[in-house]
Formats: sequence, C-alpha cells, structure tokens
Amino acid sequence: MKIKYISLSVAFILFSVNIIAQSKVGTVNVNDILTNLPEITTVEKAIAEYKGELENTLSKKVAAYKTKVEAYKNNAPNYSDVMKKTMGEELYNLENDLKKFQQNGIKLTQLKQDELLRPLYKKISDMITIIAKEQKYTQILTIDGNEFAYADEKFDITTIVKTKLGVTK
Repeated sequence: MKIKYISLSVAFILFSVNIIAQSKVGTVNVNDILTNLPEITTVEKAIAEYKGELENTLSKKVAAYKTKVEAYKNNAPNYSDVMKKTMGEELYNLENDLKKFQQNGIKLTQLKQDELLRPLYKKISDMITIIAKEQKYTQILTIDGNEFAYADEKFDITTIVKTKLGVTK
C-alpha cells in the first residue's frame, strides 16, 4: 500500500513538472517601450500640430462670437423686439456651437492620437510575437494592464468550449 502511495505521488509530481515545463509566461511593459521608440517624437509633434489647428479654429470662432456679441450690445437699443429675439437666439446657438466644438476637439484629439499610435502599437505587438515564439513563451502579459500581449494559440480552448456549448460560429 505504501509503495502504491509513493509511486502515485511521484507520478503526480512528474506530471505536474511536465505541465509546468510546457508553460512559459513572460511580461512586457508596452508603455515603456512606446515612450522610448524614436517614432514617438514624430507622433507627439503631429498631435501638437493637430491640437494647434483645432485651437486656432476655436480662437477664430470665439473672435467671431465676441464680435457678434459686441455688435448686439451696441445696436440692441435700435433693434425691434423680434430682431432682439432673433439675435439672442443666434448668439445662444453660436455659444452652444463653441461648447460643442470644445468638447469635440478633445475627442478629435484623442482619435488622432489613437490613429497615430496604432502603427507603433502594432510594431511592438509584432515584435513581442516574434520574441515570444523565438524564446518559446506560451503567454506574455503586459505589466501596465495585466492583459495578454501574446498567447500561444495551441493553448486557446475557445473552439472546444464553443463545440461543447453547441455554438457553430
């Protein structure tokens, strides 16, 4: 009985070591790599220029708005009630347009940044995949987000789970 227990324990330990040996996990700090890529200065410059263009457009819109406000203030005593109401609505609409432009400017800047950074992230991702395959990693986790930067496809059980659940797509 004791021999059976010892041989079962040894078999379990060997099996566990074999499973651990098959899996090799690494980590990567993508943000550190990104901020040190030479191309990042070009991206930062392009984003700053784009932001400057948006700010220039906003400044022009603000100047036009202020001119209309000033004209309204100077000529209000001469306007009829209908004209005052019309001009007030126009100024209100212009003010709302300015607010929307400011909000959209933030979103547009973020979209531009994402667009410009996408090729750099792809470059990093491709290199992670190459290194992971060369050094036989099964998984690479990102340090800054605990997401998979690379996972060996042979360890993906998605198809098996789908099959067992009866999912055909």
